[in-house]
Amino acid sequence: MATSPLIIPHHVAIVMDGNGRWAKKRYLPRIAGHKQGVDTLSNCVKACLDRGIGVLTVFAFSSENWSRPSEEVSGLMELVVLALARKVPSLNANGVQIHFIGDRQRFSEKVSSALVQAEASTADNQRLIFNVCFNYGGRWDIVQAAQKLASRGEAITELSLDRAMALAHVPDPDLLIRTGGELRISNFMLWQAAYSELYFSESLWPEFDEAALDRAIAAFSARQRRFGQTPEQVNGLAPA
Repeated sequence: MATSPLIIPHHVAIVMDGNGRWAKKRYLPRIAGHKQGVDTLSNCVKACLDRGIGVLTVFAFSSENWSRPSEEVSGLMELVVLALARKVPSLNANGVQIHFIGDRQRFSEKVSSALVQAEASTADNQRLIFNVCFNYGGRWDIVQAAQKLASRGEAITELSLDRAMALAHVPDPDLLIRTGGELRISNFMLWQAAYSELYFSESLWPEFDEAALDRAIAAFSARQRRFGQTPEQVNGLAPA
């Protein structure tokens, strides 16, 4: 029997969970898990490029993560600056366009400058749009969009709100993956994920490799996306 062709999602979103638990299992400081997570993310970007995925959006730091121990937060900020210095040249060479999505008001000048520089240096690339949600929350995104419209005196409708979202430059995610075995989306892309296919992986983020990504894509490909329609309508079998 012939198998159906694999359907590759255009936009993949990932909640990268499990760095701290990965480090704890190895009796390492939590920041070691975050460092390993950066390498995993680099490999994931390459895998998305290889598979023809057009948009990758990852949840790197939530607006709630400021409540973590101060040494972990400061270590993460330093890691971001170092990772950008190391990874952006390769991303740029591979046609990756980087966007940082979130509220930047709490960042230091050093971190803010690194984000701006990474975006500017990759702005003309078109092969993969790579959104890094950093000091981001889904509720924050909805609020900032509504505030933006209100300040302009524009009516708040579903369409206008959608266009004012921080991720309005990309279509909604087709597939939303969460690693680490948790079964929630934790304030990630609340507006945009309304019709995303959800996939939960037991792999901790540093362990999430190409095979794990392929399993998520295979699960997505096997599903029927109906967007409110009946299966018969989707299959073109509904009576006129």
